[in-house]
Amino acid sequence: MTFELTISRLIPATPEEVFDAYTDPEKQKIWFNIIGEPGIIEATADLRVGGFITNVWGKSEDELFRETNTIRVFDRPTHLATSSSGSDPSGMTMDTEVDIRFEAVDGGTLMRVVQSGFPSEEMRDFFSTYAWVGAFDRITKFLEQAQ
Repeated sequence: MTFELTISRLIPATPEEVFDAYTDPEKQKIWFNIIGEPGIIEATADLRVGGFITNVWGKSEDELFRETNTIRVFDRPTHLATSSSGSDPSGMTMDTEVDIRFEAVDGGTLMRVVQSGFPSEEMRDFFSTYAWVGAFDRITKFLEQAQ
C-alpha cells in the first residue's frame, strides 16, 4: 500500500513566474536558501520531457539530501509531472510520482501538487506539513522579493 497527498497554495505571481521559479536551477539556488536552512545547494536541469531536475541540499557535505525528478510532462506554464527519486543523509531512498498544476486565478497562481507513492502515512504527512509548505513559503518569498 502507498499513500498520496494533495496540497495547494495561492502564490501572488503569474503562472509563468511561479513555474519558472520552481523549475529554473538558478532561481532554485536562491529560494532554497531564502528562509533559513538548508545551506548547500546544487541545482541542475534539462527542462524537457525525458529530461530532469536534480537538487542536492543540506547543512554540510555529510548531511545531503538528493532528489532527481525525471520529467514526464513539461507544459510551461501550466503543468509539470515528474517521477521523483530521492535519498536522505542516512541513505534511505524513496520514489514517488509528482503532478503539479499552475492555474491562473484572481490574486495569482494556484499551485496544486498531487504526490503519490509514499511508503507510509508518516512520510506523506511530513511532505504535506513540512516539505511542500516550506517550498511554497520559499517560492512565495522569492517572488515577492523579485517584484
